[in-house]
This record gives sequence, C-alpha cells and structure tokens, in this order.
Amino acid sequence: MFKKFLAITALLFATTCFAAVDVNKATAADLDSIKGIGPGTSSKILDERKKGNFKSWPDFIERVSGVGESNAAKFSAEGMTVNGEAFKAAAPTAKKEAKKVEAKSATPAPAASAPKK
Repeated sequence: MFKKFLAITALLFATTCFAAVDVNKATAADLDSIKGIGPGTSSKILDERKKGNFKSWPDFIERVSGVGESNAAKFSAEGMTVNGEAFKAAAPTAKKEAKKVEAKSATPAPAASAPKK
C-alpha cells in the first residue's frame, strides 16, 4: 500500500513538471524555468503584468520589449501560455504582403542583350 502511495505521489509531481505556465499567474521562478527566459525577461514580464494581465499573445508581444513572434513561439513550445492559449503564428498581414509584391516589382527586369555585329 505504501509503495502505491509513493508511486502516485511521484506521478503527480512528474505531471506538474510538464504543466503549462500561464504568464498571467506565473511567479518569477516559474518564468525562469522556461528555456529562453532569464531573470531580465521575467522581470520585464512581471513589470508589464503589474499594469494589467495580458489579454492575448499579440498583447504580450507588444508590451514586453525584446519578445517577438519567434521568441513567443519558442516560449510556447516550452510550455508558456497566455490565458491558457498556446502561441499561434499570425498569418502575414496585407501590409507585409503588399511590401513583398512591391519589392518584387521594383527589381528591374534583366536587360535584353544587344545584337552581335
């Protein structure tokens, strides 16, 4: 009976190690446990959270300096959530797509070769 109790207790501790860390509820130690977040980033997150909870991943990215979409994707892969949601990469916006089209059309076409004499 005692062995079963120990096994169940060990399983409970093991599952809490892999539990998601919600950025709106996490302590500094919880945030530091996420790969890629150090003391500097965790203090930025906690300072911004004092102003109000993060509503979504875009809100988190906008408010915490030094965190972009690539870092958000990494943090999410390591178990961080915002309001229980994992990060989903945003589709490219119309402005970004328009810039890509402009850049492609702005490149000059290759010059026609002159006829040989």
